[in-house]
Amino acid sequence: MDEKCAICNCSLHRKKGTYANPSPEGRSHASRHHFIPERFLGRSKNRKGTQRKGIFHKSPWGHEKETEVFCYDCHEELLHNPIFLPDDIKRFSDLVALRGLSEIKKTDSREGIAGRIRLLHKVIDRGLEAMKNETR
Repeated sequence: MDEKCAICNCSLHRKKGTYANPSPEGRSHASRHHFIPERFLGRSKNRKGTQRKGIFHKSPWGHEKETEVFCYDCHEELLHNPIFLPDDIKRFSDLVALRGLSEIKKTDSREGIAGRIRLLHKVIDRGLEAMKNETR
């Protein structure tokens, strides 16, 4: 099977013992990613049988349990480690406050974090749409 990374389109492989090696081979190893993290829904694949209070009862975007395959670079470096600079955090914090999603004191409710996750996804969606519409 000729797998390709869903983001950069590089050829992927699954050669044992190469994942995350600092080499082209390690960086092109196939890695599966859940669109909605299982822990957001109260499940944990790496701690089978462990239940925790989910942030969402079901996916607000309708992609529960769906996955895609990426290279190590795009999965671990890009998707799992986005860059947020101080001004980005301040501007997002301002949006959080404007939407009433700030929390002065944590409670048992997960509604605040659920709202902030939905808001961040909306920011990403609108930014991607704006970038698509820009001329190159």
